[in-house]
Amino acid sequence: MSLTRRQKWRLEKIQAERIARANKVADNSQDLNTDAKAQTGLVITRYGQHLLVESNSGNLVQCTARRNIDLSVAGDQVIFQATDNNKGIVTALFKRDNTLKRSKKLIATNIDELCLIVAIEPHYQFDLIDRYLIVAENQNLPIRLIVNKIELSSNIKQVKIDFAMYEAIGYPVSYLSVKAQTGINTLKAQLNDKTQIFLGQSGVGKSSLINELIPELNLRVNQISTKSKLGKHTTTNTTLYHIPSGGDLIDSPGVREFHLDNLSNKEILNGFKEFKPFINQCKFRNCAHINEPNCGVKNALETDDIHPKRYASYLALIT
Repeated sequence: MSLTRRQKWRLEKIQAERIARANKVADNSQDLNTDAKAQTGLVITRYGQHLLVESNSGNLVQCTARRNIDLSVAGDQVIFQATDNNKGIVTALFKRDNTLKRSKKLIATNIDELCLIVAIEPHYQFDLIDRYLIVAENQNLPIRLIVNKIELSSNIKQVKIDFAMYEAIGYPVSYLSVKAQTGINTLKAQLNDKTQIFLGQSGVGKSSLINELIPELNLRVNQISTKSKLGKHTTTNTTLYHIPSGGDLIDSPGVREFHLDNLSNKEILNGFKEFKPFINQCKFRNCAHINEPNCGVKNALETDDIHPKRYASYLALIT
């Protein structure tokens, strides 16, 4: 499958320059096919020192990268040149729009949206949701909340009240039931032409939703497994899949849970974006927004400009 319209648009401005640069580098190489032209490609997965790159025509090509090329991962846009036996060498890496890291380890790149899946059962937890939001804010990544298994709720009105506090501060929320086929088409439209990563705890229906969005997922996994020779390890690698209705999904088992042990109190505060307009109103520059007098954040709490549950979550994380 070719790159999405968004990806093509992003590449057009710099493609000619990068290809020219890649061809110049390639002129001095003896391991490249001298008749091969530089091609743009999309990294599907990385395994060891090898990459599986999808060409614009949809072919999967096993590639290695030049030593002067930064580590490439799923989502990267690259330039590669073919060698023998349908293999290739990555000669250039396009500038990334963004990155997702866990404990400084690069997971994926060029992500339009993180999708955090929570559920009615096991019941969603605000403190856990807030942890994911902190990660997203500190990595400058948009995030969507997806509430699954709504068919199990005896009070959907209360569920929507619970999540209204997130919608009020700018986080989109989708309500759906994979089992009852509720909200699926709406979600597909929301994900169209985007690259996203699904996050979520065990039992929230992440796998069921992915299989609903990509019915031929097992076939695609087998194709990638055969091409990369990863075998059963394919499912443990961060891998990009195309959604037939539009958009791409990067599945990364390693990002199902994020821990905040490596984040400072300042970074945790940065994760509560609705606090920011009020921080400058604090009397003390080093205000921790706990017991200090004339605290702008606490004043905003009193005027209902900050939700009590969000403030309680902040306190629990920094104290």
